[in-house]
Amino acid sequence: MFRPTPVLVAIAFSLFIPAIAAAQDNVVLFGGYSYSRPPVTVAESCNLCAQALAVEVTNNRNLNGWEFSGTYRFLPFLGLAADFSGHYGASVSGSSSSVHQQDYLFGPEVSLPRNISPFAHVLFGDSHQSIGAGPAPGTGGAYSILAGSTSGFATAVGGGIDLKLISHMWVRPIQIDYMVTRLHGGTQNQPRVSAGLVLHF
Repeated sequence: MFRPTPVLVAIAFSLFIPAIAAAQDNVVLFGGYSYSRPPVTVAESCNLCAQALAVEVTNNRNLNGWEFSGTYRFLPFLGLAADFSGHYGASVSGSSSSVHQQDYLFGPEVSLPRNISPFAHVLFGDSHQSIGAGPAPGTGGAYSILAGSTSGFATAVGGGIDLKLISHMWVRPIQIDYMVTRLHGGTQNQPRVSAGLVLHF
């Protein structure tokens, strides 16, 4: 399945800017830093066992990354948002094994059209999590973390606040989302906190 990278998402947004420049504050583009703390499940394989043996270990990880979103407002206070984010870090503390999680979400967004503009949204879509191979820490080389990936349904409920700086440019000091994903055959609950710049067209 094709999954956009941060560069491709940024390019896609930039291609739309000339076409929407004449719009009357109908399009809102956001880009910035994002933090997430999802539960990450890794499979650890026994290197010294006569038969193949793997155990699953789940731990919450602090992941850093990016978020881009675009909202088309068909009413001054109501719009449709497309939200893309990617978060990265170590899958297990002390291991070179990495975890990448990308989320692709869409849904309605309501906002108060003022110079100080709070907003809220409910988003639905897909989450994809990939694990890189590496040694399992604290096992003396007896176990290794297996590479793998999983995808599933995702939803996010949250909001934030935008502050106007100059014409067409705003700052988003905080956006907080409560995210739920369905990965590894189970349900994961996680916070996502983002901040960055906002463009209005």
